[in-house]
Amino acid sequence: MDINSNKYTYLFSIVMVVIVAAMLSYAAIALKPAQDANIELEKKQQILSSINVVVQRDSAGPAFDQYIKQSLVIRNGKIVENPTQLAFNIDLAAAVSQPLETREVPLYVANVGGKEFYIIPMRGKGLWGPVWGNLSLEKDGNTVFGASFGHKSETPGLGAEISTVLFSGQFVGKKILNGSNFVSIAVVKGKTSSEHEVQGISGGTITSVGVQSMIQDCLAPYIEYLKTFGSAVAPAPVSADTLTAEVSSL
Repeated sequence: MDINSNKYTYLFSIVMVVIVAAMLSYAAIALKPAQDANIELEKKQQILSSINVVVQRDSAGPAFDQYIKQSLVIRNGKIVENPTQLAFNIDLAAAVSQPLETREVPLYVANVGGKEFYIIPMRGKGLWGPVWGNLSLEKDGNTVFGASFGHKSETPGLGAEISTVLFSGQFVGKKILNGSNFVSIAVVKGKTSSEHEVQGISGGTITSVGVQSMIQDCLAPYIEYLKTFGSAVAPAPVSADTLTAEVSSL
């Protein structure tokens, strides 16, 4: 065959494409178990970071087993006794697209230093792509113990700052309930004025709004379950005038 002919060039190109495609396919199949294992370890690493347990990825497996005591599935504020899939295997991106009444979401119960915490995974939308995070609550089901956030493609120096401790550290001690009412946590511009607010990212308004929407939407399926903890539904303070009237009526 004439190696200078168009026929030879086309045939050679086709053969090379087939060979390269076959090699890439083989590599993808061969590497998939390792890739899946790394994704699983990174997920465990992110979950643990919300309870201030910072470990290297290779150590995330044993650490997860050490600190996470239960993995529950919640639907409409109740524990699902026989879920269709394990909590850790739930595709959160698919889950959050479902109506709140039918959405099945994971809840992790952790124990750190003899104290119990509840970890809620979250998934939402930023400016350029998905954002995600984990929010841990104290035993009262109301007070934030820790938080961690991540993103796929937010702008460096702006929206990407949600993944920094400077941003996530603001959530510690914040409340998601006001009495028995779910108010979530607002991400606001400028200074905060309540225990239900954190300061947003300067120049990252859309990402900040995305995080706020994510928190509100992803916490909603858990609220009725969290309200079962006594201190989370403590009655609102009674005014002095009301107390005086009640005493007078005795």
